[in-house]
Amino acid sequence: MKELIELLVRSLVKNPDQICVTEKVENDTWIYEVTVAQEDMGKVIGKQGRIAKAIRTMAKAAATRENRRVMVEIVG
Repeated sequence: MKELIELLVRSLVKNPDQICVTEKVENDTWIYEVTVAQEDMGKVIGKQGRIAKAIRTMAKAAATRENRRVMVEIVG
């Protein structure tokens, strides 16, 4: 899952080496925090949050196959 999120975000940003995806588990929910460079925040979030929503949707679809609940948080 972490690799999928990293791959999706890496393809969007100018500074792929500054991406950091951390994973933590709380109450049967996997939380992925995606940290990107400040200048890449707009590209990862997208207009009206559409790109961020698409990343979250893909992560949730992949998690369903593994019977997991996931949350993706984007931090700058």
